Amino acid sequence: MKFFDEARIEVLAGDGGNGCMSFRRDKYIPMGGPDGGDGGRGGSITAIADRNVNTLIDFRYTRTFRAPKGEHGRGSDCYGKGGDDLELRMPVGTVITDATTGERIADLNADGKRALIAQGGRGGLGNIHFKSSTNRSPRQSTPGEPGVQRELNLELKVLADVGLLGLPNAGKSTFIRAVSAARPKVADYPFTTLHPNLGVVRVDIERSFVIADIPGLIEGAAEGAGLGHRFLKHLQRTGLLLHLVDIAPCDPDADPARDAQSILAELEKYDKDLFFKPRWLLINKTDLVPAEELEDRISSLVASYKPARWFPVSAISGEGCKSVCFAIMDHLSTLRTNENATSEG
Repeated sequence: MKFFDEARIEVLAGDGGNGCMSFRRDKYIPMGGPDGGDGGRGGSITAIADRNVNTLIDFRYTRTFRAPKGEHGRGSDCYGKGGDDLELRMPVGTVITDATTGERIADLNADGKRALIAQGGRGGLGNIHFKSSTNRSPRQSTPGEPGVQRELNLELKVLADVGLLGLPNAGKSTFIRAVSAARPKVADYPFTTLHPNLGVVRVDIERSFVIADIPGLIEGAAEGAGLGHRFLKHLQRTGLLLHLVDIAPCDPDADPARDAQSILAELEKYDKDLFFKPRWLLINKTDLVPAEELEDRISSLVASYKPARWFPVSAISGEGCKSVCFAIMDHLSTLRTNENATSEG
């Protein structure tokens, strides 16, 4: 299935039914008084986060969603039936904003979370509500209120604990294959990853985390070059970034330290909060560098990058990957413990 992470839709909640103006006219009761019922409420539209939905593809081809109107009131004190509510199931991680004002309406960041996105109109009042001691035969009723109509922007931001950064062919897809059951495409040409891939990394029976691989970044990504800029938003919810750098590039003119700095520059241009997120350096493809050169290359890269932590790995052979996963799990456990302590305090 093609990955869609953005969509624009129109939602139209149902109008409320009109109140009825009616008088009871039974045999032997010629002046029975008012008996006009209220109109039914219009149907509302609710968004629901569903973990079984993976993309916004359903909202790319069906763009207008309309809830039923409420029925009009009738005589004999009959109230109109309310319109059925409409539920739209969206992927967990969907952010809903008003397309006109830019107001954030909802962030569906948990499975089952619900958000009212268009309120149905209230039904009008029948003339039974206007009877009084001075107005025995009220000839008034009220119309139903219109339902809310609005255009919405839907933006999916995948929920992952760890995000992978790097140039095309840095080995991100190979790494996620090595540490999880995810099987993204791997090939010897750039941009084999065309959409985010998620993998669950299980370090033991009760400890695991979710890792996200996005398309590779290139210089100028913040201005729209390549593919990665479209998907950087998927890293905004992560607790840790892993920056993979190819220590053995095929191009003899390539400089791993320079390439790493170019990615950081693009990250800072795109979102400073993302730039300052905790970030570790993974020095990949160490198995392709002669032993006598490896230490110098790593030293040069680390001195330029100045990472909080760095790990030499070989994603293709799996060397060093297990220790990285245990270190990540310990880091995330500490983060979660601190968050729980803060919320309880």
